[in-house]
Amino acid sequence: MARLFEEGGRALSAYLRPREGAPRKAAGADEIVDVVRTLGQVAERWMANPSRTLEAQRAFTGGFLELWAGSLKRFSGEDAPPVAVPDPRDARFKDPEWTTSPFFDFVKQAYLHASRWAERMVDEAQELDPHTRHKASFYVRQIANAVAPSNFVPTNPELIRETLASKGENLVRGMRMLAEDIAAGNGDLRIRQTDGSNFVVGKNLATTPGKVVFRNELFELLQYAPTTEMVRTRPVLIVPPWINKFYILDLTPEKSFIKWCVDQGLTIFCISWVNPDARHAQLSFDDYMRDGVLTALKIVQEISGSETVDAVGYCVGGTLLAITLAYLAAKGEAPFASATFLTTQVDFTHAGDLKVFVDEEQVKAVEARMAESGYLEGASMANAFNMLRSNDLIWPYVVNNYLKGKAPFPFDLLYWNSDATRMPAANHSFYLRGCYLNNDLAKGRMTVGGERLDLKAVTVPVYELATREDHIAPARSAFLGAQLFGGPVRFVLAGSGHIAGVVNPPAKMKYQHWVGDEPAGAFEDWFAEAEEKPGSWWPDWRGWLAAADATATPARTPGEGPYPALDDAPGTYVKVRV
Repeated sequence: MARLFEEGGRALSAYLRPREGAPRKAAGADEIVDVVRTLGQVAERWMANPSRTLEAQRAFTGGFLELWAGSLKRFSGEDAPPVAVPDPRDARFKDPEWTTSPFFDFVKQAYLHASRWAERMVDEAQELDPHTRHKASFYVRQIANAVAPSNFVPTNPELIRETLASKGENLVRGMRMLAEDIAAGNGDLRIRQTDGSNFVVGKNLATTPGKVVFRNELFELLQYAPTTEMVRTRPVLIVPPWINKFYILDLTPEKSFIKWCVDQGLTIFCISWVNPDARHAQLSFDDYMRDGVLTALKIVQEISGSETVDAVGYCVGGTLLAITLAYLAAKGEAPFASATFLTTQVDFTHAGDLKVFVDEEQVKAVEARMAESGYLEGASMANAFNMLRSNDLIWPYVVNNYLKGKAPFPFDLLYWNSDATRMPAANHSFYLRGCYLNNDLAKGRMTVGGERLDLKAVTVPVYELATREDHIAPARSAFLGAQLFGGPVRFVLAGSGHIAGVVNPPAKMKYQHWVGDEPAGAFEDWFAEAEEKPGSWWPDWRGWLAAADATATPARTPGEGPYPALDDAPGTYVKVRV
């Protein structure tokens, strides 16, 4: 206990130290205000109808009385059917004692009954507008996940056993890690999801050989070294998202999409965005298009000697690519021969739980925070993404790290997930308002570079990849957006989620993918008719590229053309951490 209090003091000191001498707004204060306001609206709707409120209370109390009666039977050695059963995939209650012990079984069922009742209260508040009900449902789910009995030592049988067996040593180790993680977050908790000491970008991550062939204040352009004597004539330019780092496509050699492409005889160029700071505050969406994508395109054309280029955009990088294509179409130019969109949204009607964070009041709050520093801290977006799957990306690590006192395992994907980037104020504000808040691109109202954008004017062939369990760019959303383009579209659905569904090497034979007719109508109808195929979507995409251009040319060595090598891949920008 003495050591636990000592480590607790260090954690408190790590929290207070950055706040000494200057007032500092509590992290998440704006979000807490919005939670209280939103749930207050739900309560108002119920209280306005006393008879409905009474019925809801009766259902809540009746469930507990039924649970109590069943628990009394179990305590006396009799069997009783459960009132609430966890989802079989819910790892929180996998310890056998949650079922075998009458006490912990009661705690588990009481929690499930109460949390599901709260969710029903939101679902049945039909008088709320859809956005408010969506927010309320999300907030209730986050609160329920936070107060789960599995997150506390006295109500988690596994934690009780571990604490007794180690005489509290687990809590001492956990408090020490808590202090370290608060210090790492400069006074705010930065939950470690993996052991980062095992990874170094450029040494065991992002190791595909290549060169930096261009650099400006916005990006570095990487050209990868060929592994075949002949390469496909038309090169490929990858436009990754700027909200995280490009090396998700080049994690380790056996998982690297970029290495696989190079081994398939493709000349690969990839943008590596700068990790912005206050100097980049005024970089706009126009700048990311002109000085980013279009500048990279010009250099790829000059190095390769090819007038046309195939482009690949991932997530928000795909949104930027689509905007660039519409801009070029408005000017009557067609330097891109095709476009591949990986888990990309261009229509944000069904943009999933991220829309919870986007309404006029919340966007204004974000813009006010960005005005102070010129950028949005990387931790803000990382926290938002983690909250979308808090039972996978937050609470298991709280329990493992701070209550069990165990360091997380080294995992390359989670190291990348924690390697956050900042976002320049002007660009991020345009993205939030133009895409999530107003959906201007899909509605034909967006203006970039002085041109009004129309996605129907984009007639190049499109390969659209969605993933079935995507919580960031839902498949339904990607499917709807794919119908806005004016040319032929091959829509493919991959198994798993936003990352694992994309980074799925063929050699592993994991997951599956579905192919079908061009996207039209409802996603559910398309999926019902789609053909399921085993394994990765990568070979399907490579075949699609080959059908458009199967000509070959001698391999191109990075740095030997008009742009000498400035550095080895993965360059310098990707190594800047926040």
